[in-house]
Amino acid sequence: MGVGIATQSGTFDLGGERTVTRLGYGTMQLTGPGVWGDPKDPDEAVRVLRRAVELGVNLLDTADSYGPVVAEPLIKRALHPYPADLVIATKAGLTRSGPNDWRAVGRPEYLRQQAELSLRHLGVERIELFQLHRIDPKVPLADQVGELKLLQQEGKIAHIGLSEVSVEELKAAQETAVIATVQNRYNLTDRSSEPLLDYAEEQGIGFIPWFPLATGALAGEGGPLRDIAARLDATPSQVALAWLLHRSPVMLPIPGTSSVAHLEDNLAAAELKLSDQDLAELTAVTAD
Repeated sequence: MGVGIATQSGTFDLGGERTVTRLGYGTMQLTGPGVWGDPKDPDEAVRVLRRAVELGVNLLDTADSYGPVVAEPLIKRALHPYPADLVIATKAGLTRSGPNDWRAVGRPEYLRQQAELSLRHLGVERIELFQLHRIDPKVPLADQVGELKLLQQEGKIAHIGLSEVSVEELKAAQETAVIATVQNRYNLTDRSSEPLLDYAEEQGIGFIPWFPLATGALAGEGGPLRDIAARLDATPSQVALAWLLHRSPVMLPIPGTSSVAHLEDNLAAAELKLSDQDLAELTAVTAD
């Protein structure tokens, strides 16, 4: 596998100024079961992170709540001091009370505390992309985004992102601050965020699809994804990622894995070219 293979996915300019390779890496799976506690093999987690960067990935997506406080320190252990072009995107706004338990907290003082802790855990002076992990319905949106804007004005974060939002919520947030990215669940089998993707593309906002490899029955025996993958001598996961990259120039997939082998398999999607017929077939089978 060629060094820098991820770069074949093209680039996107975050906030119109910070260039990242479009195919990134998400760190949620570098934790224990239920995104809780340490990984079974911390050394392999470090190898995965180093290999991702070696293969051209320069957008790492993480969060304070992954572990919690597991993924961010792993990134620091694996990669600090960081390459100059590396963008670490982290998040705050979800608290943890146990495995698979996530609770939104968006009070301004909490978001500020978590930003300060992320700066420390990552070993950086500025967070390149800081995302509100969830909008807290108990706190005015303008107060949540407003605190991130204050942190931005103080030079502690460079760009602001949102996660799991509607078009209306994004527009409301844009009244308070410039939003560089949104991160919603989006994949071949779940395209409910299509309106948000279209609006993001129109606005030049990066769209980070989480859970990008939920291929389900499509990848099963006799499924259309498996058939197309066989025809292209690729894996269903590679085809699913290639479809995302073809879907929009603002799409920034961040497939996660805890193994180097799966990482290499996923990143090979960067050089997979889909024909118009392939794209039409994939879009048709997922439109229902």
